[in-house]
Amino acid sequence: MSQHLQTLSPAFGAGASGSVAQRNRVLRNTYWLLALSMVPTVAGAWLGVATGLASAMSPIVSMVVFLAGAFGFMFAIEKTKNSAAGVPVLLGFTFFMGLMLSRMIGAVLGLANGAGLIMTAFTGTGLIFLGMATMSTVIKRDLSSMGKWLFIGMIMLLVAGIANVFIQSSALMITLSVVAIGIFSAFILHDLKRVQDGYETNYISATLGVYLSLYNVFQSLLALLGIFGGRDE
Repeated sequence: MSQHLQTLSPAFGAGASGSVAQRNRVLRNTYWLLALSMVPTVAGAWLGVATGLASAMSPIVSMVVFLAGAFGFMFAIEKTKNSAAGVPVLLGFTFFMGLMLSRMIGAVLGLANGAGLIMTAFTGTGLIFLGMATMSTVIKRDLSSMGKWLFIGMIMLLVAGIANVFIQSSALMITLSVVAIGIFSAFILHDLKRVQDGYETNYISATLGVYLSLYNVFQSLLALLGIFGGRDE
């Protein structure tokens, strides 16, 4: 999530840079690395479900571990994004994120139609990504100014999500999931457009931003499907 701090820079006057060929290369590398990042994510989720590691933690402990691990990894990615260590650190981060996602996946798999719900959430996330990627190539206007509003929305979402760990409100969880899908779908569009307009020239940073958005869209879709479409054994 701290990756999206970078979305503020264009709004304050940073200019686009790089030739069309360079921008296309960054975008192509971003797509390749994004696809590769799914492998450790799935591996982490599988390991978490198989061992029950994430499920063994209480919600509060899980939140602390998630926030500490996520921000720690994102700090490391920022420091290594221009070196050979950048890609392995990013892939390590995606493994960690898969591991933390295993708590929700395990709960959904406990439902009679759990596997189907996961595939539906995955398909829905893929369609949203495809839609946003297509829109990013069609829209010609500069979308950099929307970054600060999305960032504010993300912070409010994060605060409300942390509060709900203690409140445990189903209604608030549903609301946050719907809002998250909207915000992070817009982030996908915004981040891909930043690459195409030359504002983002590092494919590791670009991949991190889009990955986080996809992760949150998938998690939110899965939560909604589990609440409204889940069937007990």
